[in-house]
Amino acid sequence: MNSNRLDQLFQFLEERPNDAFLLFAIAKEYEGMEDEENAKSYYLKLTDQDPNYVGTYYHLGKLYERAEEFEIAMTTYQKGMEIAKIAGDKHAFGELRGAYEMISED
Repeated sequence: MNSNRLDQLFQFLEERPNDAFLLFAIAKEYEGMEDEENAKSYYLKLTDQDPNYVGTYYHLGKLYERAEEFEIAMTTYQKGMEIAKIAGDKHAFGELRGAYEMISED
C-alpha cells in the first residue's frame, strides 16, 4: 500500500468531504492494506452518505464474508442488487447476485 496515495486521498477528502468516489478509494486502499476495520468503516460511511453508490455493496459484502458474517453479507448484497436494479446497472447486479447465490447455497 502506498501511504502517500492514502495521504493524498485524505487531502482531497478535506476539500471535497462528500465525494463518494474518494470515500470508496480510501476504503479500497485500506482493503489493500488488509486493514479491514478501516475499510469497512469507510464503506459504511459511503453507504450512509451516498446509498446509491452501487460499487460499495459488493466490496462491503466481501468484507463481511471474510469476517464470516454471512447474514450481514447476504443483506448487503441484497441491498446492492436493489440499488443496481434501480440504476439499471446490469453488470453490478449480476456480480452482486452471483456473490449472494454463492453464500446462500451454503
